[in-house]
Amino acid sequence: MNAIETFFKKESSAGILLIIATIVALILKNSHLIDHYEAFLHLPVEIRLASLHIDKPLLLWINDGLMAIFFFLIGLEVKREVIEGHLSSWSQISLPGFAAIGGMLIPALIYVFFNQGDEFAMRGWAIPTATDIAFALGILSLLGNRVPISLKIFLMALAIIDDLGAIIIIALFYTNELSTASIVVSFSALTILVLMNRFNVAVRAAYIFIGLILWVSVLKSGVHATLAGVALAFTIPLQSKNRNGDSFSMLKHTEEQLHTWVAYLILPLFAFVNAGIELTGISLNQLFSNVSLGIFLGLFIGKQVGVFGFSWLAIKLGLAKLPESSNWTQLYAVSILTGIGFTMSIFVNSLAFEDTAIFQSADKLAIIVASFVSGIVGYLILKFTKATYVPQNSVLGTETQVAEKE
Repeated sequence: MNAIETFFKKESSAGILLIIATIVALILKNSHLIDHYEAFLHLPVEIRLASLHIDKPLLLWINDGLMAIFFFLIGLEVKREVIEGHLSSWSQISLPGFAAIGGMLIPALIYVFFNQGDEFAMRGWAIPTATDIAFALGILSLLGNRVPISLKIFLMALAIIDDLGAIIIIALFYTNELSTASIVVSFSALTILVLMNRFNVAVRAAYIFIGLILWVSVLKSGVHATLAGVALAFTIPLQSKNRNGDSFSMLKHTEEQLHTWVAYLILPLFAFVNAGIELTGISLNQLFSNVSLGIFLGLFIGKQVGVFGFSWLAIKLGLAKLPESSNWTQLYAVSILTGIGFTMSIFVNSLAFEDTAIFQSADKLAIIVASFVSGIVGYLILKFTKATYVPQNSVLGTETQVAEKE
């Protein structure tokens, strides 16, 4: 089993766990167990070390702490893919790159169309721009060889670029008032990490220690703490030498170890604490509010129009090529799957509205419904798209698909 097959299997399994975590959260939030669920979310967790004091409820430790590890993993994936993977050349990056731009631009414009003039609601413009790779690849895994590996790689690359766009958006638009002292400490820690990389320091514990200092300083600075994870990832060396002088990849080794924890613990736990919605408190007016419509239509309509439209344009202009052994119908279906925003959209939602009760969770419900509708529609189109198969060596060592050209 090679690295790509392992990646897909872990992501698809994570998608199933995310669904289970979401269902359990919804049941607890809408049953007599709601008090226990709320008590779990607001369980106080405090750390004191001399003058350093961090006191947050468990919900924020997960959103600010564990999600920093998730973004650390994203940073590792982006660095590896750019240096030697599926984003390392123009021919590889062109189609998912154009698709990702369209998949962020069109949903944002749809949201803005519905909410222009409302300054508070406009904070959520980035909510429908995100794609949840675990859910999307989970849907593709249910279809087996009906989907060519080229489309799976296209979706993976698109989601990674999409995540990178989300990181930039968070840094630029969801930053609070800055603390100068904490910013200085952050840059000092980052400088040390860069120097460690330049001088080929191959001690992972050293990167973790300085990385923790970076995370705490970023947390205290007003910049969202998850960005510390990305910054740390970019300093992890791709190639290093151990004490015996043998070459190894600290980046790949760290990435492989983290995938299991992120897929099977961090993301399901994030879904569990953030997807709990009290359905009885949502009125029809809130359900069909401009914010909810902007999110739902941005994800379900905006994503497929943006991804497919920009892909079609890039291919027709000769700037990119249709993924090998795929057809336009399959590309359109995968474009619909990018409307599965789920964990990433919920995360941006928590930053935009800081979990205020003004929308009575109608905004989160719009994310969940749009994600499930996108998943079901995309799955059905791929399921009933006609295709023929021929035995052929593929990246995964299995049969590949030669789709009927339309």
